[in-house]
Amino acid sequence: MAHKAGFVSIIGYPNVGKSTLMNALVGERLSIITPKAQTTRHRIMGILSGEDFQIVYSDTPGIIKPHYLLHRSMMSAVMVSLSDADVILLVTEIDTPFSNEQILDKFESSDIPLIVVINKVDLSTEKIVKQSIERWKMQFPSAEVIPVSALHTFNLGKLLDLIIDQLPEAPEYYPKDELSDRSERFFVSEIIREKILMQFGEEIPYSCEVIIDSFKEEENLSRIEATIYVSRESQKAILLGKQGKAIKKLGMEARKEIEAFLDKHIFLGLTIKVEKNWRENERLLKRFGYMTDKEN
Repeated sequence: MAHKAGFVSIIGYPNVGKSTLMNALVGERLSIITPKAQTTRHRIMGILSGEDFQIVYSDTPGIIKPHYLLHRSMMSAVMVSLSDADVILLVTEIDTPFSNEQILDKFESSDIPLIVVINKVDLSTEKIVKQSIERWKMQFPSAEVIPVSALHTFNLGKLLDLIIDQLPEAPEYYPKDELSDRSERFFVSEIIREKILMQFGEEIPYSCEVIIDSFKEEENLSRIEATIYVSRESQKAILLGKQGKAIKKLGMEARKEIEAFLDKHIFLGLTIKVEKNWRENERLLKRFGYMTDKEN
């Protein structure tokens, strides 16, 4: 049997469950998941290898209207993912029409196979799901349309078969035992950012970024030092909390998750630094791992 391999771009608006879907398809928790929009900021690849196939999934930031240089970088990651793709998964929900003209133009000018994935169908009725499938087939007549529940893994086996059917014949791009193109440092920074998203209100999560300054392996533990960047002194005060209680709680929650991820004991040191308007600072964004306008 011929070996198949290819890149699968996972796109959609915020909060449709793209990251949950990729994690379920790969079988590992690679992308952080919170109820808040714009949780995913980077393109994160998840690799699934079988006997005769390899799928390289790209979980991309949710499609938004850019307001900052940071947002433009996030949308650049989406467009690059589409350009690389052998298959596109457009993840949506029952009542979420798709109207982004730039991406619709990309669909129309490309012959890349498109699969519309209607997620969270466990929250609806069979009749409404069937009606939704028909609406999507009218909008994208040449696309496959499949209802799933990423959270409950409903129909994911069928979705996997659809993806493999559309892949080109090709050798593996990555060794079979690799699960992602990202480093441990990246995933540690994402775990810390996830805890910030979960612990704090609306203002803080969207104004912060996490950088791993050092990651030292010692005999019995890993010693990790991280800096949380925020935009204003008032945000730093909120992160610290009264008598440092908020940052202490954040560190404890993040440490437990990182230890489970790395399967070893760690020391985690957290520092908070104020960088005004970092979301518009090209130099800092490049340091944080974002694609800048000059690189597009």
